[in-house]
Amino acid sequence: MSDWKLHPRLANDSTFVASLPLSDLRLINDARWPWLILVPRVPDAAEWLDLYGEQRQLLDAEMHATGTLLRTHFHTDRINVAALGNVVPQLHIHIVSRRADDPAWPGPVWGFGQPVPYSGEELQRRVEHLQPHVTGMGSDK
Repeated sequence: MSDWKLHPRLANDSTFVASLPLSDLRLINDARWPWLILVPRVPDAAEWLDLYGEQRQLLDAEMHATGTLLRTHFHTDRINVAALGNVVPQLHIHIVSRRADDPAWPGPVWGFGQPVPYSGEELQRRVEHLQPHVTGMGSDK
């Protein structure tokens, strides 16, 4: 096994928010939606199937905590969760806060229009808004 490294596409498209027990929590740089990803720090993991039992349990707890964070701190009608992997082979889970009045509703956010990047100040504010709420995320089962 090689050491874990973040895929360059994920590094380019997102910003680090916090390190959870298994995963890095990252904010996708698209201001149209509160959109987070979890990237398990497991070398060579491409699919959920590549995780062993305890890792799957941790990832499940982190997904639940991330969805709860979005639902609690943003006006949310639905939480969309997906692990596509068709473009980026590294295992990563998308968790997106959706609203009935968002531009892609009710369709998926993937491939909808062009991303609207946060300004530098907006990105920093969003990360700072999220960070205080991630302490202990995913550690309770």
